[in-house]
Amino acid sequence: MTKILILDDDEKLGQLLTQYLERNGIECHVALDPPQGFEMLKRLKPDLLILDVMLPVKDGFEVCKEIRAKSSIYGDLPILMLTAHTEVSDRIAGLELGADDYLPKPFDARELLARVRSILRRSADDAELREIRRIEGLDVDAPRREVKLDGEVIDLTTMEYELLILFMQYPNKTFTRDELMNRLRGINAELFSRAVDTLVSRLRHKLEDTSKTPRYIKTIWGRGYTFVGKQL
Repeated sequence: MTKILILDDDEKLGQLLTQYLERNGIECHVALDPPQGFEMLKRLKPDLLILDVMLPVKDGFEVCKEIRAKSSIYGDLPILMLTAHTEVSDRIAGLELGADDYLPKPFDARELLARVRSILRRSADDAELREIRRIEGLDVDAPRREVKLDGEVIDLTTMEYELLILFMQYPNKTFTRDELMNRLRGINAELFSRAVDTLVSRLRHKLEDTSKTPRYIKTIWGRGYTFVGKQL
């Protein structure tokens, strides 16, 4: 049975979500603060974490960042963030820290269930991802999530790293902006697609690449982007 941990200081909401999700065949556990949450993560090893942003001790962004920084302990644990904030910048911040999806409050329990199932399906698919191709000038240490450009380590955010890995797995494939965002996070593509250009631009800058003379990422005008790095 799928196992989920809900980290939210709203005890009533935790109980309601537990009742609904368990009726749909999902085992649920609730933690009311980050210290309890981290203890339960290590003990229960859930398949997914539902994480509220507004928490005591440290907020959900800090919790997400710590989980992603300790992949040796928590692995690639899928994270669905919940928040009362509606600003797009807040949602993007959570996603860039490594959350898999972002659901603003208030929400319908049916939508939460649909997003949970979608994330779990993607996680299962990720376990069977194609291997990363060897590309001239790039060296990827997947267990350490480290990338070297011409022998020098480059500092990538979670979203930048995942975008690069996606490109390297599918060289010469043209991705539309919506496809990129859906593949990376499965979020509302229409809402966030305008952030893709910024994400690609940042990655290009760190790869010392330009749109005029692309070594790795080429813009396909009117369509999207393709990875043109030379395969070894």
